[in-house]
Amino acid sequence: MARNPFKFGTDLWDPSHRFETSWILSPWALFFCRALISLYAFTTLIFVLAYQCINSPNHCGASQAQFSYFTSLTYWGIAFYFLFAAIHTFTYARTGRPLLDRFPRFLQALHSAFYTTIVVYPFVVTIVYWARLFDGRWYKLAYEGWSNISQHALNSVFAFFEIVIPRTDTPPPLHILWLIFVLALYLALAYVTEATKGFYTYDFLDPEKQKGWVAVYVFGIAIGCVILFGVAWGLIRLRKWVAETKLGMEGKFAGVKREKGLVEREIEGKEAIALREDV
Repeated sequence: MARNPFKFGTDLWDPSHRFETSWILSPWALFFCRALISLYAFTTLIFVLAYQCINSPNHCGASQAQFSYFTSLTYWGIAFYFLFAAIHTFTYARTGRPLLDRFPRFLQALHSAFYTTIVVYPFVVTIVYWARLFDGRWYKLAYEGWSNISQHALNSVFAFFEIVIPRTDTPPPLHILWLIFVLALYLALAYVTEATKGFYTYDFLDPEKQKGWVAVYVFGIAIGCVILFGVAWGLIRLRKWVAETKLGMEGKFAGVKREKGLVEREIEGKEAIALREDV
């Protein structure tokens, strides 16, 4: 990886199924929790789109604009991540081999990068919204309060769930480049939105209002993203140490027979190895 940081790797992928197992929940319970979170996220997104189509002055124009906001895009990411994670967990609980193990290596690497965005971006959204965008006045309509709590508070609860509950390993530092790259793509989208639709998704991106502060906001959010990556990395490392090293709770696995002849072990602090046995 040090010689070629963009190589997907040739070692055994996730030998102890960290993406599909938990140190405290059974695979079936983890599947249920992930599926429930995905269902809630999709329900929220669809309800918000429908509500805006019906109640906004420009009808579905407001719904279309939602796809220009980082908040909405990250929430769609949460909905789809938990859907895919639930599917992989279900197939592991059902057969002992997750669907993710059957994917080509580049898709496995993308799933790992997807996981990293889920444990970092929601905290960026939450902090920026409540620290910079929220005006301090609570919402008069129940819908506004619910939709904003769902997308600007529960999003971080879902991210914290993925940090604490599954057995996922610490994300590689290389993912920092992925996080910054996606933020750069969104910045481009924000200015494309202004050029094509005539509005800035966030006022701190408007150079006429903010003058030279736009660059400060952009680089500040990027630096904050890197810091939050470090926090998430540290929390995952702490969870592994407490749960696996101190408490000896190495994980709850699918109760399947190993008649296929593959015995897998993971050694802490060393490379994952596979011991193959002929049956």
